[in-house]
Amino acid sequence: MKTCPQFDAVRAEYEREVGYLQAHSTRHEGRPAAKSSARQAVAAKQRMARALTGHVGRCPQCG
Repeated sequence: MKTCPQFDAVRAEYEREVGYLQAHSTRHEGRPAAKSSARQAVAAKQRMARALTGHVGRCPQCG
């Protein structure tokens, strides 16, 4: 799938956020903060999917 630079930038930003949250969850394993970070990582993945799907639907270069 050929994508535009904006798609790649949005994806990279979300992946960076998910990476930070997952790393925090791993570092603080067994604490309430870890569970919260893990939930936030799942939510960030869902937001990323929604944002990228919407982008592909609107972008003439990606769609």
